[in-house]
Amino acid sequence: MNAASLPPLDDLTVPRSTATARAVLSASLRRLAADLAAIAPALPPALRARLRELRRDDPGRVLSALRRATVGVLIRTSRGGAVQPALAGVLARELGAPLDARAPCLSARAPEGAYHPIARELVLATVDVNPLAMLEAHPDKDGNAVDLGGVAPERWCDALRAALDVVEAHLPIVREEIDLVVQQVVPVGYDAERHLSASYAEAVGTIYLTLHPSPMTMVEALVHEHQHNKLNALLDLDPILENHPSERYASPVRPDPRPLFGVLLAVHAFLPVEALYRSALDAGEARLEARYRAIVAKNREGAAVLLAHARPTRIGRGLLDEIARLS
Repeated sequence: MNAASLPPLDDLTVPRSTATARAVLSASLRRLAADLAAIAPALPPALRARLRELRRDDPGRVLSALRRATVGVLIRTSRGGAVQPALAGVLARELGAPLDARAPCLSARAPEGAYHPIARELVLATVDVNPLAMLEAHPDKDGNAVDLGGVAPERWCDALRAALDVVEAHLPIVREEIDLVVQQVVPVGYDAERHLSASYAEAVGTIYLTLHPSPMTMVEALVHEHQHNKLNALLDLDPILENHPSERYASPVRPDPRPLFGVLLAVHAFLPVEALYRSALDAGEARLEARYRAIVAKNREGAAVLLAHARPTRIGRGLLDEIARLS
């Protein structure tokens, strides 16, 4: 499956079902399979032999390994250059042919103590193989090193479970999508004054979060970064916008002028947050009114910039049309 075969993307922002996200992830996974075939000659002989064996006898296991966030990020960051040194060990462990017993294995949640269960298959990861984690575009951050902020992993997991319960109550389809898309949360510190989070286009399935005492701040962050992961999976297949990255526009959520794709990321992330707050208000949570109104104002501001200047691809047109309807 490639971008041309994707269904119309008319509910990738506020989903009606998980079908669209599944289609995007499936197409992204098939691209990873092609990438792996291209770089296979550079892998160790034992791993190449294991891949040949599994492609013949159990191809589903190869696709399952490729779906792991820890494998996908190392393949994507190997495109067009040298194969990431960590890839052989991580992939081998996922395929049951360990070359390095110290390499992380997300499917087995190994090594012991590195992965802490949050809910269903989602884990808090205190190891990270993303080679881009310390590269940071946000002006208020210096990368995303693993950092529990002096807080026990159990408290992190409790806070994230509580946030997921709120998403379940008000955006149940988004909660289902999170199970589908997000595999691990990497902790990057505790801060009672502000909240910072991040995702990387190459690291589909991974989100980086600081811990904050406000439950609704954690809810917003989870939905926000989940949305980024969906767009990042689509970006694997299609550029979405034809605007040049050098073009800069005001962003509703950042102090610095952003490429138009950055504005798209913000609006796409906050429209479902707006929907969640609207549902909570309808359920009688009047205390959220001021925050809801602030989010609506930012979304309308960002959508106006986006819709005035965007030059979408064919795939991107459906996404832009959906944002126009929602805003």
